[in-house]
Amino acid sequence: MQNKLLEKLADKSLTTEDLLQKVKQDPSLLAKVIDGVSSSRAATRYGCAKVLVVLSEKVPEMLYPHMGYFVDLLGSKHRILIWNATAIIANLTRVDRDKKFDAVIDKYYGLLDDEYMVTVANVVGHSGKIALAKPYLVPRITEELLRVESISVTPHLTEECRRVIAEKAIKSLSLFFDRIDDKEEVVSFVKRQLGSSRKSLRSEAKNFLKKWG
Repeated sequence: MQNKLLEKLADKSLTTEDLLQKVKQDPSLLAKVIDGVSSSRAATRYGCAKVLVVLSEKVPEMLYPHMGYFVDLLGSKHRILIWNATAIIANLTRVDRDKKFDAVIDKYYGLLDDEYMVTVANVVGHSGKIALAKPYLVPRITEELLRVESISVTPHLTEECRRVIAEKAIKSLSLFFDRIDDKEEVVSFVKRQLGSSRKSLRSEAKNFLKKWG
């Protein structure tokens, strides 16, 4: 039955929403969905990963025992799975009673040095929820977000990409700014974005300063 479910997912006779509901009704299917992430069939691989992202949002405690697996996915050869993993791990920090994330924070934020913009943007974009779940990590997370100004430009991460990432950083910082001790450094970072050529980044910076500055 379980293999047939994944086959149906691959041939699109079963939607990811259908699979999500089945796993919620029968948690024993979770192991098969996790196995599906390793499938050679892209539809199965990404369909299963999508289900896991949603489950991590809605029932993080169900996925928490598998935290190590998702950490390993950060090194996947498939970039989409890396992006899925960054989201899942961030969602699981809400129930991280054993501080598993703390042990891999270097690996997680090491992705800020990735050559692909979307990878970096995902880490930055999910940082707000991690900071809210783990207030004692706010200094470290703030430090990591502030270094987006100095990330290297690559063929897959242009100057404009850096501006997109800076915009995401401001959004994340705004979520937990009240918990930041060194507020001046953050405000200075945001003010530097007021002269950006990217309109939405300028707007985000203005909104942040209006609220917090």
